[in-house]
Amino acid sequence: MMCVLCATSALAVRRPGFGERNYQLTAMAEYSFNTTYRHHANVDVQALLPFNRNFEMEAKMQLSTANVHSGNVIIRPKFELPVGEMFLETDIYYRAISRSRMSDITAALGVGYRMDHVSVTLGVFARVLSDWNRSWYSNESYMVEPFNLLYRVEAFVRPQDNPWNVSFMISNIDDYQMERMYQPLFHVGGYYDFDEQWRLNFGVQCKPTGMFHLDATFYGMTLRAGFSYRFHQKEEKNNSNTDTQIPAEL
Repeated sequence: MMCVLCATSALAVRRPGFGERNYQLTAMAEYSFNTTYRHHANVDVQALLPFNRNFEMEAKMQLSTANVHSGNVIIRPKFELPVGEMFLETDIYYRAISRSRMSDITAALGVGYRMDHVSVTLGVFARVLSDWNRSWYSNESYMVEPFNLLYRVEAFVRPQDNPWNVSFMISNIDDYQMERMYQPLFHVGGYYDFDEQWRLNFGVQCKPTGMFHLDATFYGMTLRAGFSYRFHQKEEKNNSNTDTQIPAEL
């Protein structure tokens, strides 16, 4: 019993390992291929805004030569636990499918938990697809998906505060799209920190189709790489000792 109590106490005082994050700006370049749009390239710009230790926001935008452009905003309250961290996510996604003159608006709500080596998120989302040419007084070319399951499971080789890492993820969402629960995405990614400000990001994502219909036909793959710049959060220094100076004696 004493051993159990000692182990529990040690875990209770242990920091989760990912702690407070700095403001961060990321730029990524992607090569992508799928059976719908064939070969195309994407440019991603992302901003992480951690207002304090318990609340952060992310804004992301993607421009694509496939003429499908995307953006989203994520609001994330966070709650530290004795072991790990719990967080809530409110996501708003918008995709302008210009080649088909359609819009895809998705709203999601999820709850997650993460530790040094594992992060899990579960939730729900709803989608509205509409034709740019439709009349607002008609239901023509208008489709609503009121309920879909959201899931994301990611495992890290190293603790999340390590200067380098590799992760493996299965999910039906990524930075710019939300797929139905039976269309999972498989992602292998990682990063390497050159210093406290510059980070190299890289990843490979694959999406098969029909996995739950006994058919694993290849659908698409994406290769991505880019850099992040993390802004320093300067600490205020106590200058009380320098406010007054004692003149040297003659």
